[in-house]
Amino acid sequence: MSSALYTRDILRLALTAAQHPRLDDPHASVERRARPCGSHIILDVALDPDGRVAAVGVVINACAFGQAAAGLVAAHAPGRSMDDLAAVALAVEAWLAGDNPALPDWPGLNHLAPALAHPARHGAILLPFLALSEAVGMALAASRSAA
Repeated sequence: MSSALYTRDILRLALTAAQHPRLDDPHASVERRARPCGSHIILDVALDPDGRVAAVGVVINACAFGQAAAGLVAAHAPGRSMDDLAAVALAVEAWLAGDNPALPDWPGLNHLAPALAHPARHGAILLPFLALSEAVGMALAASRSAA
């Protein structure tokens, strides 16, 4: 392990994903894999009556950066709308690609900045953001069709 890349902060943050286990009764679940790194996530989401995120549960098999991103996503998604999540996913993607150097508006994301110079980690970091956006979209579509 490179000490410059895997800092204590990253390793501590990676452990936070385990604090958000799968939900017993999610409104939607998404399973995704990042290429080419092979990171894998199962993400559950429950929505509140206004269509905002109420809870997130994750199981992730990824490097410490992917695990840290999953922990950040699960911890800070509650209260956010689909529009917020879609915008953040696009901003994180642009940030990782170097298209926009501004840090996306998501708490704790600054801890993942050391991975910017390591493109092999980008897919793992982006994976939870994309999975959450997809899961919320699925949950909203299901609630509309049930109404």
